[in-house]
Amino acid sequence: MQFHALINTTRPHIHQKKKKKEKERKISLAQYCADMAFNVLTTNAVDLKQLIEENKFTSVQIVQEYFAQINRYESALNALISPAPRDNVLAIASALDQERQNGKVRSSFHGIPIILKDSFVTAWNLGMSTTAGSCAFVGSKASNNGAITQRLINAGLIILGKANMTEFAGMKMTTMMPGWSAHGGQTLSPYVGRLEVNEKLLGHSAPGGSSTGSAVAVAAGFSPLAMGTETVGSIVTPSTRAGLYALKPTIGIQDTTGLYTMTDFFDSSGPMAKSAADVRMVAEILLGRSFDFSQLGLWEGLSVGFLDPRVWNMSSDFCTQFAGTAEQMVEDYEETVFTLQNHGCPVRYPVDLKDVSALPVTILPIAYWDFKNVCIPRFIDAFDECPVRSVADIVRFNQKNSERALPAPFTEQNDLEGAMNSNEERERIDVLKKELRNTAQRLLQESFDRERINILVAPGDSSVCVHAAAAGYPIATVPIAQLRYNNRPFGLCLVARANEEETLLRFMNAYEKIAKPRPVPKFHFLTSESI
Repeated sequence: MQFHALINTTRPHIHQKKKKKEKERKISLAQYCADMAFNVLTTNAVDLKQLIEENKFTSVQIVQEYFAQINRYESALNALISPAPRDNVLAIASALDQERQNGKVRSSFHGIPIILKDSFVTAWNLGMSTTAGSCAFVGSKASNNGAITQRLINAGLIILGKANMTEFAGMKMTTMMPGWSAHGGQTLSPYVGRLEVNEKLLGHSAPGGSSTGSAVAVAAGFSPLAMGTETVGSIVTPSTRAGLYALKPTIGIQDTTGLYTMTDFFDSSGPMAKSAADVRMVAEILLGRSFDFSQLGLWEGLSVGFLDPRVWNMSSDFCTQFAGTAEQMVEDYEETVFTLQNHGCPVRYPVDLKDVSALPVTILPIAYWDFKNVCIPRFIDAFDECPVRSVADIVRFNQKNSERALPAPFTEQNDLEGAMNSNEERERIDVLKKELRNTAQRLLQESFDRERINILVAPGDSSVCVHAAAAGYPIATVPIAQLRYNNRPFGLCLVARANEEETLLRFMNAYEKIAKPRPVPKFHFLTSESI
């Protein structure tokens, strides 16, 4: 904005009075704007809760701020596969505001927005589709919300839309880029922008696993909260690459009715957010448990072991390192270790854990069997109307509609076909599951016991998420920094024993108090034409 100035050399005293009044008006306007808006890139859900309780904002006004940010950047980032109809959202927000005025508050996050990965079934009257990123599920209709969706709604959260995801969480084509689906296209990082030419699956410009749309939506300021799901790394990777705090709870402790999962054995759903407190409060809603750390010392009861980042890093098959990238990630990792030690955290570094080669090579047959025989049938049963009835139907649909369902460069469906042709007996799969789970738990337990720790930490860009998934253990993320190479964030992943979500949440809470502020996207890669 430009302002004109009146130059009156003959009556300077009048000119000075006008300038003073103009300056006062500018200050007044600036203060008004400061009072009437919040920064969607930095404000977290706990902040919003306080703003609402202090009557500084209503849920309707908050929703409108996020709509404005979506208008600014969604066309460039492609994070949302099915935005909720805005009239519906505003009506829900208004009803929740009225409930609050009437003295009814459903939960700590009553009236707070959230975005759900496209694997969470939403009832047709909410105006959003559920497709798991697949064209084969376009047109499916459910009369009921999935169990987790309904739990969030009952707690008073407002669903702003469904996030794009890797199609079927990756159970389509082995070399499909994370964050891409035939129905939703490619989601991009708000820190990096376009993928580099010939980028590898987890290269530095890639936004990460199947919950990419959810992570990007939070980092880009489309919502303070999002829900993702993880088989192996699908919450961890996109969260660390979006500078977020996140949690994948213990496998099997949530009701997965009305939720697309690739497997029952590896999968769990969890929250992504800008702060540890946000993750804790959503976890309380999801798990029906209270996590209160107020009576404990900052590090009381915690003992943390850090794996060696020179050993636990990303294979060059998945990520090409450039000048200084690997070195910076090690330096910032070790700086984090020293910072924690200096602030009194009981840290052991480095600690040891046997790598993935010590695990049975059974992940794919287990995933194929669960997908075909349990997860896709259950997902289909969540709908009253659905164009497909089996994995074989999906494969045939994609073949018949290849122009939109199998577009270049992702023209194959080898994993779908592998699942379709899987003929293992249930008894054999049960044996494989037991062997893998027992081995993974034994390997982790050996490290926990030998090092006398209750949290195991590794770089976000590592294979520790494989151990956690195979063991069924909870895993969480916290941010560290950004690469100087291209600004993409990176962070830590944290593993604890089964049902020890509270241990992870306590560490996250303490870590946030002494860590650097999480990185915020600047959108420097965008031009005025691309917005």
